Amino acid sequence: MMRVLGLGSYQTAWTWLHKMRHAMVRPDRDMLKGTVEVDETMIGGESHGGKRGRGAADKQIVVIAIEITDPIGFGRVRMKRIEAADANNLISFIKSNVSMGSRIRTDAWRAYSGLAANGYAHEMTNLSESGDPAHVVMPGVHRVASLLKRWLLGTHQGAVSSQHLEYFLDEYTFRFNRRHSKSRGMLFFRLMQQAVQIKAVTYHELANKSLES
Repeated sequence: MMRVLGLGSYQTAWTWLHKMRHAMVRPDRDMLKGTVEVDETMIGGESHGGKRGRGAADKQIVVIAIEITDPIGFGRVRMKRIEAADANNLISFIKSNVSMGSRIRTDAWRAYSGLAANGYAHEMTNLSESGDPAHVVMPGVHRVASLLKRWLLGTHQGAVSSQHLEYFLDEYTFRFNRRHSKSRGMLFFRLMQQAVQIKAVTYHELANKSLES
């Protein structure tokens, strides 16, 4: 990008890329609704041995929510990197991204047990007792997780730092939610439209992005 645009430094190119990714999240975007699958996935480098699943070390936890459309298919998606797969982080993510009263499908992880008390219809499945693999019981989140990891490894060669993972999640969300668009020009127009609506960010703000930002 630096060479194509004739920019003076890698830092300038890096900053503009992340500015565009930052603009891919519309502040007033509509919340998910209807039937929504929610689960977490682990993002990180290859590891051998050690603990697997939600407690795995040296990996980033990403929570995913996706609309399930009838009779088949998927709607919009939301993703966020979280520090821990606990009730505080997971329910907070759902409340910020899914309309109250929606039907939430999850596995039997205890952190989701408070969803009903927060105004959601909670449909919980114990995967170990269901007799079906996880990608069959909850196809939406597992499809998105698989495609996300393939994109990070294929397009970005896995060179995504944990500190800036959130920006790449924003880009993938923008791409996924507009996957049926037939006009590249309209996608560019929407991105520019959103870029002028959000607060400008500096290089130092981008470089020092924290988990809570």
